Amino acid sequence: MKTFNLKGTKRTETGKKSTKQLRKEDRVPCVLYGGDEVVHFSIDATVLRHIVYTPSVFLLKVEVDGAAYDAVLQDLQFHPVSDKVLHVDFYRVFEDKPLTMSIPAVITGNSDGVKAGGKLQVNMRKLKVRGLAAHMPDALKIDITTVGLGQSVKVGSLHFENLTVLDPANAVVCGVRLTRAARGAAQTSDAKK
Repeated sequence: MKTFNLKGTKRTETGKKSTKQLRKEDRVPCVLYGGDEVVHFSIDATVLRHIVYTPSVFLLKVEVDGAAYDAVLQDLQFHPVSDKVLHVDFYRVFEDKPLTMSIPAVITGNSDGVKAGGKLQVNMRKLKVRGLAAHMPDALKIDITTVGLGQSVKVGSLHFENLTVLDPANAVVCGVRLTRAARGAAQTSDAKK
């Protein structure tokens, strides 16, 4: 998993007035939880662009007034009109405790069904997995080379080393559908026979 360093400033006040003042200064209020203590801090809004507006998943090294924590991005709140980040929740990561994350699914290979004229339909771009932070990959690679026309890849058929997939086993990750043009060509060839 990729790592990213964040430096924050501890917040002494946590009310509405101080939060509005932080946002005027182009800072984002944040909270770090998951350990013995809850840490309220703020970070520069421009730094968040590198971790928020990307499909990648990061292990974050959060430094707040000299204290360092390992964390992952847990939750974001956006302004409904301007789409600015209003608040960020970070979840503290420990080496010996498993955590639950949504990891991007990357489809690899050229499907036999696509070669035969089908169309690849991707239903799930991320999969929810549970495991230790050291075993979390940047992306979950799913090979579709053997998927034929009308076939699909379901969550239950996927296995990743040291990870447990938490999505329902019957959920379809991707499939190869027969296009209308290919279906029409198949019907006309059957009619000619």
